[in-house]
Amino acid sequence: MKHKRGFNPLERMQAHRKALHRNMVTSLFKYERIRTTKAKALEIRRSAEKLITRAKVDSVHNRRIAISRLYDEGTVAKLFNDIAPRMKERAGGYTRIMKLGERLGDAAEIVILELVDYKLDTEDASDKKAKKAAKKSSGKEKKGAEKARAVETA
Repeated sequence: MKHKRGFNPLERMQAHRKALHRNMVTSLFKYERIRTTKAKALEIRRSAEKLITRAKVDSVHNRRIAISRLYDEGTVAKLFNDIAPRMKERAGGYTRIMKLGERLGDAAEIVILELVDYKLDTEDASDKKAKKAAKKSSGKEKKGAEKARAVETA
């Protein structure tokens, strides 16, 4: 039974678990979206939401606590200057977990953990496709021009 168990130890020693939390929360704030297992996501979500709540009040004390829990000072600056102001109106629930399916090797459930206001860059993908298509068509035109010159000289 799961009585009086406050957290999931994730079958790791304390130092390894602490490092895992720090790495994953830092990555979540840096990229705003990470792909991981469901068990890890549920644990990381708790740490991340507590840090976002602290970051909503920008004080020296809260910054020092965030720096002690995260590896990268640039990520701490992003948390306080970019992420927390976006979450100012929100009372809680700063993260979202979306299920992807099972991993092939061990059937672990894989999820995406992201901030709720994360926006996927679809414009960049369409721009890349358009550039790739233009490059491909210009390559075909060059080949056609080369063939025409070869026919003319022959």
